[in-house]
Amino acid sequence: MQLHISPSLRHVTVLPGKGVREFIKVKVGSRKVSYRMLFYSLLFFTFLLRFVFVLSTIDSIDGDHPKCSTIGCLAKRIGPRILGRRIESNVPEVIYRILEEPVSKDEVLGKTDVPQTLQEFMSEMKQSRSDAKAFALRLREMIVLLEQRTRTAKIQEYLYRHVASSSIPKQLHCLALKLANEHSNNAAARLQLPSAELVPALVDNSYFHFVLASDNVLAASVVAASLVKNALRPEKFVLHIITDRKTYSPMQAWFSLHPLDPAIIEVKALHQFDWLSKGKVPVLEAMEKDQRVRSQFRGGSSAIVANNTEKPQVIASKLQALSPKYNSLMNHIRIHLPELFPSLNKVVFLDDDIVIQTDLSPLWDIDMNGKVNGAVETCRGEDSFVMSKRFKSYLNFSHPLIAKNFDPNECAWAYGMNIFDLEAWRKTNISLTYYHWLEENFKSDLSLWQLGTLPPGLIAFYGHVHVIDPFWHMLGLGYQDNTTLADAETAGVIHFNGRAKPWLDIAFPQLRPLWAKYIDFSDKFIKGCHIRAS
Repeated sequence: MQLHISPSLRHVTVLPGKGVREFIKVKVGSRKVSYRMLFYSLLFFTFLLRFVFVLSTIDSIDGDHPKCSTIGCLAKRIGPRILGRRIESNVPEVIYRILEEPVSKDEVLGKTDVPQTLQEFMSEMKQSRSDAKAFALRLREMIVLLEQRTRTAKIQEYLYRHVASSSIPKQLHCLALKLANEHSNNAAARLQLPSAELVPALVDNSYFHFVLASDNVLAASVVAASLVKNALRPEKFVLHIITDRKTYSPMQAWFSLHPLDPAIIEVKALHQFDWLSKGKVPVLEAMEKDQRVRSQFRGGSSAIVANNTEKPQVIASKLQALSPKYNSLMNHIRIHLPELFPSLNKVVFLDDDIVIQTDLSPLWDIDMNGKVNGAVETCRGEDSFVMSKRFKSYLNFSHPLIAKNFDPNECAWAYGMNIFDLEAWRKTNISLTYYHWLEENFKSDLSLWQLGTLPPGLIAFYGHVHVIDPFWHMLGLGYQDNTTLADAETAGVIHFNGRAKPWLDIAFPQLRPLWAKYIDFSDKFIKGCHIRAS
């Protein structure tokens, strides 16, 4: 076939092959066609042919299909690539079928010839020259075995961490015993804290008042030392330490023998508060119910670990719920701050697993805008692991009572370092709301949430939270080691929330120095109980 184009570009003549003189005349529009347009048209078709050639070449390399000899065959093969459609997989269907079959937990029980590594598996497949079905069966056996071993190892890790974090280290037990003995034998260890002339400052709102609830003498000493040493005006700082009856003597002995002048330290046991000694106390009733329900519903750690159907993460959360701190009076007492300190207008509440690295007096300059709780949000931040907590992270939204009343995407906030406006608090029903939801959780067999006092706190303080700058509270140093020492040093307050407390052997070694630097390891009580920096 021959193609003739007239000089004027107005006629195109197609002459068929084999000498036939029949021709087709195609009349082109009267508009003049430029050579530039013709050039670009030829260039476009050249590019299109090259593109089709490349696709067909790649298709030939990729697959084992027979070569195409027609345009129709080629279009069927490269069409899906151009249009973005899915191309059928080369994996034999039998492999999918076998891997998708339900797996029995006893499938590899008693088998000793299951490959232990990928290298062993590949070596076996090359030697046996297995077909696709045998390949899939062997692969599934190996994966099932590795999954079972991984699950067992994870659960053991969670159990060991639970035991390590729930037990009292012998060094801390030794410290409490030595201080209790000192309290009995040494009058200097039984000083009134604070001294009589400083007692009026305990109710003076011109001072900066901090509250620390703890039954851990060593932890409380670090919080107090870091607070006072970083204060610009320590003479205006008042630290109210609340402890339980058994820890009162050791706590009083420590701060009697280790004064932090000119700051004012008060040590007071719960039984010494008039409010707690009058009639029924909701926090005590809640603790009794909580302990009773947990003993019936949860079972011991052995029963939890023996469950072969639940995921390791679920088992970990149940073990964490057994931690003694979640049934500790120290953990619940913050909900009664207005009653415990009826003369104070504003306090900063501190957990005993924090370290203060800056002067905290500017917290009193923050305008709370009528809100009760000044806290750091935990749904926004550079660390997506720590700062990704919303209500759905703590509350069970599969329960209709929770789903009906709350938004799962509501931003959560953190306990640990909180500014409480007690004047504003007294005008609300926050404490009543807290205990109402505790009661609802007991009625539902603890199915509304699982852990601690933060979930009911999120509910009780809902609508009463003023967000403060994240500088004032860096979280997560007790459950992940992604935070570097340099990053932690830039925060005003660091919080070792999580199991890896800095006084435990399971603490992260690169972060522990931030806590340990506030301990005098030459002190006779510290040395006598073999408490070391690392």
